[in-house]
Amino acid sequence: MKVNDEELRQMLALMETYKNRTEALSHQVTVIRSSLDEVNMANESIKSLMAAKEGDEIMIPIGASSFMTVKVVSNKNIVVGIGSGLSAEKTPEDASKFMEANAAELSEALKKTVDALQEVQQALTTVSEAVQLEYMNRQQTPTE
Repeated sequence: MKVNDEELRQMLALMETYKNRTEALSHQVTVIRSSLDEVNMANESIKSLMAAKEGDEIMIPIGASSFMTVKVVSNKNIVVGIGSGLSAEKTPEDASKFMEANAAELSEALKKTVDALQEVQQALTTVSEAVQLEYMNRQQTPTE
């Protein structure tokens, strides 16, 4: 396949677009995974609280792979962030269900984002190979 200079410039611009999209999607995957980890950690804490009795000592994650021991004073209600800076008081059971639903949404978003990332990476590979082939052809073809 012979590619003229304008088509080659378009392919190079397309490669740059794909590279930028790959970087953006990779960042999005990182953010979603981090959010999913946070939600799962919160849900594990809620479940620990649900299993504890008043006066029990339990380990609660405080972030950065760190935990602290706390004494359960009450496990009646939990304040849960529900988005846009808003919080709601929920029973531990309802808070856990909320976290599970949130985790399911994040898992689905992660799957879709990873799929999109793979598609863009494949498209980038295809265009890159075509550009490399064209450069090789131009190096082998004597100029007139």
